[in-house]
Amino acid sequence: MAEAKPEKKNDRVTIREVAEDAGVSVAAVSKVLREAYGVSESLRSKVRASMNKLNYRPLASARGMRGQTYTLGLVLPDIRNPFFADILAGVNSALERTQYQLMMGTSHSQGLAEEALVEAMIDRQMDGIIMIGTTEYMDRLGSIAKQKPLVTIGHHAETSQLFDTVNNDDQLGARLVVKHLLANGFRNIAMLSLASTTSTILSERELGYRREMIENGLGENINIIRAPQTLREVQIAARRLLEGPSKPEALFCWTDFIALEVISVATELGLRIPQDLAIVGYDNTMYCDFAQNGLTSVDQSGELLGLQSARLVIERIRGRAEAEHFVVTPRVVARSSSKRSAV
Repeated sequence: MAEAKPEKKNDRVTIREVAEDAGVSVAAVSKVLREAYGVSESLRSKVRASMNKLNYRPLASARGMRGQTYTLGLVLPDIRNPFFADILAGVNSALERTQYQLMMGTSHSQGLAEEALVEAMIDRQMDGIIMIGTTEYMDRLGSIAKQKPLVTIGHHAETSQLFDTVNNDDQLGARLVVKHLLANGFRNIAMLSLASTTSTILSERELGYRREMIENGLGENINIIRAPQTLREVQIAARRLLEGPSKPEALFCWTDFIALEVISVATELGLRIPQDLAIVGYDNTMYCDFAQNGLTSVDQSGELLGLQSARLVIERIRGRAEAEHFVVTPRVVARSSSKRSAV
């Protein structure tokens, strides 16, 4: 009777088996995996065909020892904000024809949680990191960038040479909101912002709001309310403002996620939108178009921000040393929440 062959403890296909199937050297397969310069298209196609045939998957730990894992880390402050889904769609589109895979973590806008996530991504040898709406200070971001290629989205650091940034012109976006509301007859305009000490996008939006109000002779109407990014705190802040003695004619909310909640609070209070209160958000997410919302918002091209961040981090991985700071020009998309009907 023939002796039974011992079962393989690990049935994972190896790079050597791929090389044998393709009729090429192990070194040739390795070059294809590394996307090395000078590999012919015919060799690349032959090796890829064998990989698909054998269902070969590179071992991340082994690739890490060779210098790359082809994984990117993405740190999100919150998974509930629909704008971050737009950014994620852009990142994924940019990575479709590459070997890179995306690993995500959520910090809940807490500094210690964000720091722990970044350290874990570095420890797991991810090739680069993208951070959205970071709470880290410049020194800390510089320290991260010295360890891994880094791109930040929603963080203004145009003087940095250590990492890249992807933003929209937040100051201009806020100015455009005030211009739009003034053009529709609203003058008592308040802003609902986030209680944060490190957000540069909020600083820029608040500055844009202030400047446009002052330049239009409305400095005495400036009213910035700041609340933590929890729905309960937003509800409390909105109710206090809308039931108080200095209720504004219009409210500029720093993000759609918050503006949609303000619409709910205003509706519960019996206010008509926009006759009693105009509301404008920021991000122009898909929910703005829903008929029950009709939310005017600033479009900052979330998908484009994601596409550009992925491009920049891969360029950094491949050796680019000069910093690039990509900026999108925002625009106001007007809907029923801020447009008064002609009398």
